[in-house]
Amino acid sequence: MAEYICRLGTPSGEVVTRIVEANAAADARTQLELDGYKVFDVVSADRGVSALLGFGGRASKGRVKQADFLLFNQQLSALLRAGIPVLQSVALLKNRSSSSTLREMLASVEEKIKSGVPLSEAFEAQGIFPRIYTASIFAGEKSGALDEVLLRFVEYLRKSVALSRKLRGALAYPAFLLIASAFMVAFLTLYIVPRMSSLFQGLSANRGLPTVTVVVLAISNAVASNAWWVLPLFGILVFAFFVWMRTESGRLVLHRSMLRLPIAGVLVRQMAAAQLSRSMSTLLSGGITVPDSWEIAAQALNNLELRRRSVEVLPMIREGRGFTESLERAGWIPELGLDMIGIGERSGSLKEMLDEVALFYDAEAEVKLEQLTTLLEPLILVFMAIVVVVILLAIYLPIIDTISAGPASGR
Repeated sequence: MAEYICRLGTPSGEVVTRIVEANAAADARTQLELDGYKVFDVVSADRGVSALLGFGGRASKGRVKQADFLLFNQQLSALLRAGIPVLQSVALLKNRSSSSTLREMLASVEEKIKSGVPLSEAFEAQGIFPRIYTASIFAGEKSGALDEVLLRFVEYLRKSVALSRKLRGALAYPAFLLIASAFMVAFLTLYIVPRMSSLFQGLSANRGLPTVTVVVLAISNAVASNAWWVLPLFGILVFAFFVWMRTESGRLVLHRSMLRLPIAGVLVRQMAAAQLSRSMSTLLSGGITVPDSWEIAAQALNNLELRRRSVEVLPMIREGRGFTESLERAGWIPELGLDMIGIGERSGSLKEMLDEVALFYDAEAEVKLEQLTTLLEPLILVFMAIVVVVILLAIYLPIIDTISAGPASGR
């Protein structure tokens, strides 16, 4: 059975979010209505629990860039604080947005608002906006402080975007080195070495070739003679890998493997702890309850393995267990983070302490990121140097042996 994220109205008048299993969305809706809930929306978990800022959703709807989304929310918050009504603010920003995808979304949102649909439901109906965003807007509508909630979300989004940019920037140079080394090895192996093979054949007639030359020649000739099927096969394997990575099982295997790496695994956990804490703090600031905040924040985790480990936390919170005690069940949140959250829970300042946890692990993640890049760059450079030295030795050793043997043979 598939999982569905359902937005429900309870008999007591609360609006909550639940994850239910059913064969189809219609079956989930029917079962929930029979249980006495008012069903507002049923979304497939594959679409609804997308990564926090991935905006993965309906393929026909396209994607909204992080920068465009951030700018839109900054402008929307400013317009609302200036006293401009929601409908007029959305219409104004729709006309000024440089993103065609966002303009299309806002046009649909504008039509739904005109028909009487709340802003949170209008955004949620688009199917591409992160769950934490629509939940924050809903909380702002309930509390009557939509502009303040949007302002907090903008700050949250700005920090998340800044962290992702730092991550991409830090890994850009190692990625460039890997690509450059691959091209260099291919050029030496497929272009330089084959052109020296005729010379090597002449040398080998007089005296044997060094072992390193024999090995490099064998590899070069094997690759060059089979390139017509090796390159297409390599392309097919790469394509199949990316297709597999788009499946949930493929992503789960990759994410699980990342957690086992020495430095990268710690980095992933720290970034996830910062993301989770910041998400929950933002949702709690909007007046959303701890169970619903955890449910939304845990669904937004980018790492599927950590998201899977967090499933058991929500039932424990709903049973009345302590929040910190329930978090320990997940088994991946760092101990210091748990201690800080426990202090915040006992002192009644959970939201503020979650902010501190997010800031702390942001700083820790930056340190681990520097360590990772500091380790990767020399490893790649050493690998490049070893390959180049081996190929150069394979080329020049026979020539040096022939030159050094020349005077001796002359005598």
